[in-house]
Amino acid sequence: MTTPPSTSPDSGPTAVDAPEATAALPSILEHSRDKLTSIMLELGEKKFRADQLWRSIYHETAESFEDMSTLSKPFRKSLIEKYSLSSLEQATFVTSADGTTSKALYKLHDDELIETVLMRYEADGHRRNRKTACISTQAGCALGCTFCATGQQGLRRNLTVGEIVAQVIEMQRIAHREDEAQVAEGKRTTGELQGVTNVVFMGMGEPLANYRNVMSAIRVLNDGQGLNIGARHITVSTVGLVPQILQLADEELQINLAISLHAPDNATRSQTMPINQRYPVQELIRACHTYADKTKRRIFFEYVLLKEQNDSLEQAQKLGRLLNGLHCHVNLIPVNPTKEGSFERTDLATAKVFQSGLKQYGIPSTVRMEKGIDINAGCGQLRERAVEILGA
Repeated sequence: MTTPPSTSPDSGPTAVDAPEATAALPSILEHSRDKLTSIMLELGEKKFRADQLWRSIYHETAESFEDMSTLSKPFRKSLIEKYSLSSLEQATFVTSADGTTSKALYKLHDDELIETVLMRYEADGHRRNRKTACISTQAGCALGCTFCATGQQGLRRNLTVGEIVAQVIEMQRIAHREDEAQVAEGKRTTGELQGVTNVVFMGMGEPLANYRNVMSAIRVLNDGQGLNIGARHITVSTVGLVPQILQLADEELQINLAISLHAPDNATRSQTMPINQRYPVQELIRACHTYADKTKRRIFFEYVLLKEQNDSLEQAQKLGRLLNGLHCHVNLIPVNPTKEGSFERTDLATAKVFQSGLKQYGIPSTVRMEKGIDINAGCGQLRERAVEILGA
């Protein structure tokens, strides 16, 4: 592989210069609260209308401008003429047999397809009930990880702020409907309504390659007058874009950072993750130490277990030595096999042996609970299947 030229955090092959298409009517979700205030004044409305509109969109998750009853009819009419509320169109929605995982395939205004997942977790003695939205940040991905369905599809473009946030709004509506149904059935009280509790940027695309839009989206999600997702309930995943990790360390956001590591050494990692040739393991781990030191936040390492590729006890011990002294936690994830991929799933017994190797070095880890295998919940898999069916 030819080493890409050095780039700034928002340029070059890892932060693709792909255009960000916009809908025929611009989405109101693209605007910050400050911009909405300016728009209100331009429309001859009072400043407080911006707060009402913001609350209707993000807190009440109104499905149309007509549903925003706190706004006057003429104002709603003006909004309808000038803006769309969202550019997402649901193409497919499937739920796993056990009911814990749902996956939506959305078509964007330019016919691109993206995926969003809602995962439901029951209280387990350590944590309360929670619903996690796993969202996409790009249509496709340029980084080519060989075990990932999205990476095998290539990149088409970055998602806009509104397209990123709209996914959470859609999952919030679903979560609210489920909560309300459980109240009606007497399974919970109105005081237990919670909607989406967590957001993970682990869907299609590399979040830090769409840095500005992802940061803007996080601030919208975190807004206390809107979706109100706590920063510590938001996780951003990256394959290891070192400049962006260092930039993120200075954002003063108490979010979680997850690193897709998947191997403890350069030789093994480069076989499945081309980005390692640009940012080798040692450089990535140095950036992680800097991030942890600046933010005082624990780093999560995602480690997809690939049978007879990266799942030996020796490799676990090597990983333990690599991460020794770093405030971190390792999530061990049996791979979701893909059509074009050549890797098989590591069995649970081997995963437990690998986990014991990490424990020798005091590295905490969890074998990740599998969700949505029967609905192709692995990132990019539902789109892959839909393209085959639709011939897109």
